[in-house]
Amino acid sequence: MEEQEYPQEQDTKPATLCVLVIFGISGDLTKRLLYPAICNLGSKGLLDKRFSILGIAVEPYTEETFREYMSKNIHEFVSNPEAKKFGLEFINQVYYCSGEFSDPKVYLNLKAKLLELERVMGSQNTLFYFAAPPECISMIATGLSDAGLLKEEENGYFRRIVVEKPFGHDLDSAKKLNEILLSLVSEEQIFRIDHFLGKETVRNILALRFSNGIFEPIWNRRYVDHVQITVAETLGVELRGNYYERTGALRDMMPNHLFQVLSLITMEPPLSFSAKHIRDEKARALHAVQILKPEEVILRAVRGQYGSAVVDEKKLLGYRSEKNVAAQSLTETYCALKLYLDNWRWLDVPFYLRTGKRLKSRTSEVMIQFKSGPSTLFGGSGKKIMPNLLHIYIQPKEGITLRFNAKIPGPEIKLGQVDMKFKYSDYFGVELQTGYETILYDCMNGDHTLFKDSDTVETEWAIVQNILDVWAALIPRNFPNYESGSWGPAAADELLKKDGRKWVP
Repeated sequence: MEEQEYPQEQDTKPATLCVLVIFGISGDLTKRLLYPAICNLGSKGLLDKRFSILGIAVEPYTEETFREYMSKNIHEFVSNPEAKKFGLEFINQVYYCSGEFSDPKVYLNLKAKLLELERVMGSQNTLFYFAAPPECISMIATGLSDAGLLKEEENGYFRRIVVEKPFGHDLDSAKKLNEILLSLVSEEQIFRIDHFLGKETVRNILALRFSNGIFEPIWNRRYVDHVQITVAETLGVELRGNYYERTGALRDMMPNHLFQVLSLITMEPPLSFSAKHIRDEKARALHAVQILKPEEVILRAVRGQYGSAVVDEKKLLGYRSEKNVAAQSLTETYCALKLYLDNWRWLDVPFYLRTGKRLKSRTSEVMIQFKSGPSTLFGGSGKKIMPNLLHIYIQPKEGITLRFNAKIPGPEIKLGQVDMKFKYSDYFGVELQTGYETILYDCMNGDHTLFKDSDTVETEWAIVQNILDVWAALIPRNFPNYESGSWGPAAADELLKKDGRKWVP
């Protein structure tokens, strides 16, 4: 049989021409993720040759000194040689304005600069990216609106805003922020970003489910025992103590990364792969999630905080010893939830979600455990057959593994578990990307598929609001309750153990 050739890259058109205006361009997000993503897109011919970036930040750079600063960042954070070459050439199309986001003059200067670029580019399309602290979102949006920069004219040119997570601090603040933004722009102009959804494997969940006839028929309560979704980090809070003290693991990760993956796993087949149909089905799935009653929070929600430990002969600080963290901080760095969906497909199937910092290994994955078959042929009804597992690895290793039972060689019929493994890099030669490439490309093209609307944002916050309220009322008395380098607090293991299950690393 001839060896099959796999397509390396599909023909994709360059993104729609626009100016990318980045508020907070001097920060970590831009140099570590946004600009490397731009370099990756440009090196593959996915940007219009006239595409430009206009950055705004408080640092008093001139355009010349800012380009020098960006050049250093390119050398440090862009690893692909072709992407680095593109970035160093493209840097002359990066412009800079200095000023405070609260100063109306900043927006007037921005407007004047955009008029200059319009004459060069021949386009008024503008993408405003808020790479700034969450508390600046409404301030920036209001400043842009007051300067007349968010109004879309009848000539067909677009004005879009891209907002990073977290979108709000709780349900009330999310509603208020939605209200403010929707008073300034239409829903179609807002792109609420979750870069996690730009990961290739996250997007492949839809292809895995709906293009393979072997999976969809068993993707339901009749065959699935339970589902685990894990986003684990080995790093601590590093230099983000100020942010994390106000946020915590639950706010930081659940109402965005993990719930979005949950919606992709549980959604019904969409009418088409249009943005509207996919978003509608994801929203329906999230609306089906049971909201925990206050008394259920104690039984089905676990929180933790990492303590110090020695890992690989290296002493790791506990959370309370990190920079900009209170000495007796009650902020959780770990959380685990047990959730159910009230719909026909998933009735009574538990979904276990966990996320945390300073855990044993860095991984983002989905594990679907199927119900075991009858054991009468293999030792009688009292002997349990190991279940089949479907692992979807999102990062750092992108791929899929199916674990099933096979006979161990020998005269007796004994079973052992084996894995069928698929890695993207083996089949498609996928290069390491930031996750922002697809996100930025879709923003430029106006594709909302990977982005949340106001209803979805508020639904996600509604799911966790009771947990936030109960945790605020009941002070944890055992923090820190897990060692750095472990898999989290013992209570998280008990969450599954009492159901006769366990976490699958």
